[in-house]
Amino acid sequence: MHSPAFQKDLVWLTGLLPYAQASQVVERFGGQTVAVSSLWRATQRHAERLYAAEQTRQAAIQMEATPVPRSVEAAKPKSLSMDGGMLHIRGEGWKEMKVASIGTVEPRRVAEHSAGEPPSLVHVTHLRYTAVLGEVAPFRAAVWTLIIETLFFATSFSSVVADGAAWIWNIVAEVCPDSRQIVDFFHAVQHLSQAAQALFPTDPAQATAWLTKMRQHLTLGQVWFIIHALNAAHLSDLAHYFVTHQRRMAYQEFREDGCPIGSAAVESAVKQFKVRLTGPGMSWSRPAAQRMLVLRAAILSGTFDALWDAA
Repeated sequence: MHSPAFQKDLVWLTGLLPYAQASQVVERFGGQTVAVSSLWRATQRHAERLYAAEQTRQAAIQMEATPVPRSVEAAKPKSLSMDGGMLHIRGEGWKEMKVASIGTVEPRRVAEHSAGEPPSLVHVTHLRYTAVLGEVAPFRAAVWTLIIETLFFATSFSSVVADGAAWIWNIVAEVCPDSRQIVDFFHAVQHLSQAAQALFPTDPAQATAWLTKMRQHLTLGQVWFIIHALNAAHLSDLAHYFVTHQRRMAYQEFREDGCPIGSAAVESAVKQFKVRLTGPGMSWSRPAAQRMLVLRAAILSGTFDALWDAA
């Protein structure tokens, strides 16, 4: 029988690595042989406690928590990002996990950017994560918990960066309507690229030239110019995306105010969850996936020890 401390380390390790790899690490560095099946059983048993503790914590915060009011004297601005990714659930097929991250917005010492893109003047650090398999309602509760715990409102201003998914902006309207809403710049560029292909399907050079020109307008927040160009070309269906999100594309203004305009933080988070949950041949029962999402979020956030103690 392994000690409680050793079991805790085993569960932490299985939140980092697939069970077979975790077993190899334990044998090589710990000098002990732990079967994959034993690792799986230990993780399911303890992760169920962690999942229950997380659900209890979220329920308590929904009932009792009051947001800390904004203050111009408060800490550095915070940024929230949300996105989705797919994982395979046995008997159900591919299902979406919804992921959110909140971090502190810090200035960069040197602006970083790729050719043709606006320089990145800020980056998001000290990230905390949450992830949910399933519907919007439980994810909204998880996001609200993260907002309260990170003192998201106790800043001079906060921002939300995401793609154009309606479910994301519906959540934002409910939990943080006063935060600055920003459509990820690179998702907007992707929509411009689709428009360029629709306009010049057989002329790549023309498509590239048009895209370069429109991206310059996008960088300056001149979305009205893009809308006019698409409507004039009878591409109102493609223009609709920019009409819907025009106020979320004031990129020049956002950058000048010190807001991030890209959702790289949460996209990276989705990838980190997928590394553990969507490896070759991986398929999960719904309960096991829900437990692993909680475990993985705690590890990525650096809150695993606190959650273990609470459980």
